[in-house]
Amino acid sequence: MKHKELTHKIIGCCMKVHSTLGGGFQEVIYQRALKIEMAKQGLAFEREMSMNIYYDGEHIGTRRVDFFVEGTIMLELKAVARLDDNHLNQAMNYCQAYNLPIGLLINFGGKSLEYKRVYNIHHPDNQQKK
Repeated sequence: MKHKELTHKIIGCCMKVHSTLGGGFQEVIYQRALKIEMAKQGLAFEREMSMNIYYDGEHIGTRRVDFFVEGTIMLELKAVARLDDNHLNQAMNYCQAYNLPIGLLINFGGKSLEYKRVYNIHHPDNQQKK
């Protein structure tokens, strides 16, 4: 997997934040803590970056991604009791709309940190070589 090392480092930052703060805070608290932890780990990122969404080549709106890491990976944070299909679909749609190869969906709301890697199957990085 091309982005394994980077996603592993990001997940490690999230685990550190969750082990320090635990569950129960609002999403913005985890965003602020993760900003500090990722900076300590030397990761380049933008927080709440506004990204354009296109349909059939036409701009139809913008969405803000919680973090955009190393110019490659979208990071969507949640602070809910448990992730559901709607959260997963949202993260997958963001990867496709932003034309990113991979994203991470992170949930700080549970007793344990919950994370999922989501892939844009249409991105060239994820096309199988023949």
